[in-house]
Amino acid sequence: MQGKSPVVLDPVLHQPVRTRIAAFLMARGESTFSDLKKALAITDGNLDAHMKKLVAGHYVLARKESGHGRPQTYYTMSASGEERFRRYIQILQGVLQPIQSDRGD
Repeated sequence: MQGKSPVVLDPVLHQPVRTRIAAFLMARGESTFSDLKKALAITDGNLDAHMKKLVAGHYVLARKESGHGRPQTYYTMSASGEERFRRYIQILQGVLQPIQSDRGD
């Protein structure tokens, strides 16, 4: 019996908080650390750890801007991060499609 090859999901994006961060940035375009923290309702430490992984993996670009008061860090998806997120969603849809078809959705 020949089986299908196993589905391989992006290990960086296949983490619930990082998936939410990527989806938020894809929809919004750019966001500050503070806005991400509020929107996702997570702690500074948790957000910082996930952003470090996304930046290190070149999914997200970070820039610091100083002006009035404290410097702000702005995040946006990189071109390769956008491409990898779209691919991740396509793979998930492919996994879910047979389930939805079986249920008649």
